[in-house]
Amino acid sequence: MTDELLVVRAQLGERAALAELLARWRVPVWTYVRRMLDADRADDVTQEVWLAVVRGLPRLREPGRFAPWLFTIARRSVTDRLRGEYARPEEAWEVDEEVTEDPVEAMVDRAALVSVLAALPAPEREILVLFYLEDLPVEECAHICRIPAGTVKSRLNRARRLLREQLEEKGHRP
Repeated sequence: MTDELLVVRAQLGERAALAELLARWRVPVWTYVRRMLDADRADDVTQEVWLAVVRGLPRLREPGRFAPWLFTIARRSVTDRLRGEYARPEEAWEVDEEVTEDPVEAMVDRAALVSVLAALPAPEREILVLFYLEDLPVEECAHICRIPAGTVKSRLNRARRLLREQLEEKGHRP
């Protein structure tokens, strides 16, 4: 069953269709949010995303555009969280020295990539995550980020260059 059909059925009040959408998109949404934030904040923001989806689904006019709509909500939620934290005075920031051990990320190469990805500026990191890790086309990345497709392409170029430079600095060959 397609996402579009599930959205229409969920809009008509079918709880099973909503549960199926959640099951299909739970991991991709959490993964996107997690790549933009740390694990603790990712859980909270992901819950906010799903609340916004449940509230907004009846008003979604183009059920076939569910994925870009969903990632737009996720992006807005991440941005709101970051904006709220950056607005606090610097001395109020909490520094979390403890790193949650993820068995998958325990591999050295992946850990290095994750740390380098986290060090990229948010706009470039976001485009890399959407384009490469979420497999969204340039046009959908542009729609989600509310920027022109040309800007997506230039951010991808810059992000790839920054990623390559940082990996080389850490002794990895891209």
